[in-house]
Amino acid sequence: MKKKRPTLQDIADLVGATKMTVSRCLRDPETVSEGLRERIFAAAEHLGYIPNRAPDLLSRSTSYSIGVLMPSLNNQVFAGVLVGIEAATEPAGYHLMLSHYGYSQELEERSLASLLSYNVDGVILAESLHTQRSCRMLETAGIPTVEIMDSLTPPLHQAVGYNNVAAARDMVNEMIRRGRRHILYLAVRLDERTRQRELGYRQAMEAHGLTPLTLRRTQRSSFSIGAALVGEILDTHPETDGVFCTNDDVAVGAYFECQRRGVSVPGRMAIAGFHGHDVGQVMSPRLASVVTPREAIGKRAAEELLGRLRGKPMGNRVIDLGYRIEPGETL
Repeated sequence: MKKKRPTLQDIADLVGATKMTVSRCLRDPETVSEGLRERIFAAAEHLGYIPNRAPDLLSRSTSYSIGVLMPSLNNQVFAGVLVGIEAATEPAGYHLMLSHYGYSQELEERSLASLLSYNVDGVILAESLHTQRSCRMLETAGIPTVEIMDSLTPPLHQAVGYNNVAAARDMVNEMIRRGRRHILYLAVRLDERTRQRELGYRQAMEAHGLTPLTLRRTQRSSFSIGAALVGEILDTHPETDGVFCTNDDVAVGAYFECQRRGVSVPGRMAIAGFHGHDVGQVMSPRLASVVTPREAIGKRAAEELLGRLRGKPMGNRVIDLGYRIEPGETL
């Protein structure tokens, strides 16, 4: 059941101003003095105030809407997750309110504030690390949440995902088992899941007495960044005989660059990706990848959220749906 949220009057009482003054300050901060403005914003922050853009009726009843926060709208991974979410929410009569935050915790915070202002009944989050204000807003809202794609980070309420560290470790172990000794990890975005995969990669390399080496880029994943990274490897680390990529977009780009330069895959270079995208599974040679159950994760997350909205007790706090190592034809 939704909590009674802090109101404009609560802020006004805390700072000793009128409700009208507080409202005017939040709409147009320059209309009040600097000292009062600072006190009003500090009080709003302290109380976890969330603006209400929906009709008053919705703040007292079910809105039949679910907020979904996704880091990327052009990544096939999250397109699959959304298909799974809708498979559960649409038959139940719930509308999805989707927001995008580009892997930025600060933008996630602003997007979350916007979603909560429309009194969504629950939120599905594709990130497992959040700003303090995001956590405080969710606590104030008093609605159920589910975080997805990560079964390692302790969730706010509940998580549905898989073990990124173990998945990366298993794939790199398979590359080593097939004779590769100079494997590099290609990391992009540098979000928490990318860092977890790097940990798994390092664990596998060090367990076999091999030297781990990571190439990092902050750009979003793409074919072009994969091609650029493997081009850099071929120029500066010619001993490399394998690359493990944080996802399949990067891996496919790496393959195309090898093909362009006449580098044999898998003869000279082994390539592995992550997520099992369609493009990697239909190309020839078929891409080695960690296959993750994205649609199943989205569907299960929505089902768990809907169950709690219907008054059912929360199931397991962490639900791990596993993964599968697909060796393909590029190892």
